[in-house]
Amino acid sequence: MKARIEDYALIGDEQTAALVGKDGSIDWLCLPRFDSGSCFARLLGDEDHGHWRIAPKGADVCTRRAYRSDTLVLDTEWETADGVVRVTDLMPQRDRAPDVVRIVEGVSGRVTVRSTLRLRFDYGSVMPWVRRSDGHRVAVAGPDSVWLRAEPSVRTWGEDYGTHAEFTVAEGERVAFVLTWHPSHERRPPLIDPYEALESSVTDWRRWARQCRYDGPYRDAVVRSLITLKALTYAPTGGIVAAATTSLPEQPGGVRNWDYRYCWLRDSTLTLGALLAAGFQQEAEAWRDWLLRAVAGDPAELQIMYGVAGERRLRETELPWLPGFAGSSPVRIGNGAVDQLQLDVYGEVMDSLSLARSSGLPTKPHMWAMQRSLMTFLEAAWRQPDEGLWEVRGGRRRFVHSKVMVWVAADRAVRTLERYPQLRGDLEGWRRLRDEVHREVCEKGFDRERNTFTQYYGSRELDASLLLIPRVGFLPPDDPRVVGTVDAVRDALAHDGFLRRYDTGDSVIDGLPGGEGAFLACSFWLADALHLTGRTKDARELFDRLVGLCNDVGLLAEEYDPVDGCQLGNFPQAFSHVGLVNTALILHADDGAG
Repeated sequence: MKARIEDYALIGDEQTAALVGKDGSIDWLCLPRFDSGSCFARLLGDEDHGHWRIAPKGADVCTRRAYRSDTLVLDTEWETADGVVRVTDLMPQRDRAPDVVRIVEGVSGRVTVRSTLRLRFDYGSVMPWVRRSDGHRVAVAGPDSVWLRAEPSVRTWGEDYGTHAEFTVAEGERVAFVLTWHPSHERRPPLIDPYEALESSVTDWRRWARQCRYDGPYRDAVVRSLITLKALTYAPTGGIVAAATTSLPEQPGGVRNWDYRYCWLRDSTLTLGALLAAGFQQEAEAWRDWLLRAVAGDPAELQIMYGVAGERRLRETELPWLPGFAGSSPVRIGNGAVDQLQLDVYGEVMDSLSLARSSGLPTKPHMWAMQRSLMTFLEAAWRQPDEGLWEVRGGRRRFVHSKVMVWVAADRAVRTLERYPQLRGDLEGWRRLRDEVHREVCEKGFDRERNTFTQYYGSRELDASLLLIPRVGFLPPDDPRVVGTVDAVRDALAHDGFLRRYDTGDSVIDGLPGGEGAFLACSFWLADALHLTGRTKDARELFDRLVGLCNDVGLLAEEYDPVDGCQLGNFPQAFSHVGLVNTALILHADDGAG
């Protein structure tokens, strides 16, 4: 039976990540980085596109699985007629090379276990040459080389273009597999001890998780979300990818399949706020520093997303040999939205840097000069239409959220100068800009008849991003226009109590056929907005339902289908987990938040 998105768990080493299914198969892994070509792509195809399964012989899905508390170490157990066996999966934080460690342990009885490894480089398109060397199975193709060993050694053989092993473990016995990638032109990296790697990984993760300052309701879900954000961080640069995957569908069988293995500026303020409020200043500073490096240059060339090290060229390409998850094609790598104009990102950057400064993060000498340059560009360009927050492909419009974020940029610039008068800047000019944008949005982006802001100037459509209006300070939460907007958005975009981004039935807006599920980040925004407008009971009930959508190991994708009861979109999704953390902090501030 084909796996569902929520059947997967995540392991990673803060430079890349793997998805492990309930059947014990690693079906997705890109090496050596999040955005590298995959060596396992069964997630988007079948077994011949690469996977690595370890499970009892003849067994199907596991009996139970769970992360060890406050870690990214995964334990999966099967109960069989012959006994119980556990597989522990992890990716230790790397020294030089990425390693996948899989430790098979007999819990009771005597169980025969089967390992099947099919390596397929470059997203399932390249079959490597496999040979034996120094106790390893070595797979090489072009630039990629993977070494596999077991401790203690077990018999392996080649069959059906895969590497197989079969062995028996009794109670207390362990067999550890280590799979290591390195560039094929370099010598094999030093071997790691898999059992020491397990102990140090558990210790390191728990030490990190202890920094969390939140001690309110659903603390386990909050910590799990923070661990997931940490796992989606590219440690060398501090960049946080939107998800570990590409092309998981927003609608099964549909075309809304995008590559999310990059870093979006739109996530910056909410992510920074979550990290700072929860007590993770080092990660917040690293994310701020990535942001500064990524946006450096001509403000007119500011992109909405970048690679994990700040790369700008993310050309979108289709992979026709992969049929896609649940037959959802095309499968894409790269993301064409990188070339879009989204004026809201200027507000996100200004807001993030303002938050960083006010939160006491060490400032950078060039930070304010860069902010002034962004404002100079925005003063000249803010009236333009753009593609908006959701990267629509149906043409540019004057989206209300984009204009609100222009207001945010001007507002944060003004506030910075008012608080730090020693800095240079056009205080009066930015005040005028702030006032002008505010007047225009309230005049052209507001439907007086229905008492709600709209998706774009002159439209009747609504958009979940309008829920951010009180949060960013554009209007106070008790303003009747805010209350009216929250009610209108809730009524128009609700899907079984959760929230869609906008009405995808109007294909003119996003230029794509088909629909999508309820967007989880927007549903968290709705809970925030309900709380801010005085309906805390409704907000907490919605939050309870949202936390209940987490899979059995606490992970969320981008969207949820209330009809079929399944998760949709790329997985796990940073934006969803940021939403969970921030909403917990907002709703339960008096119960131990921050």
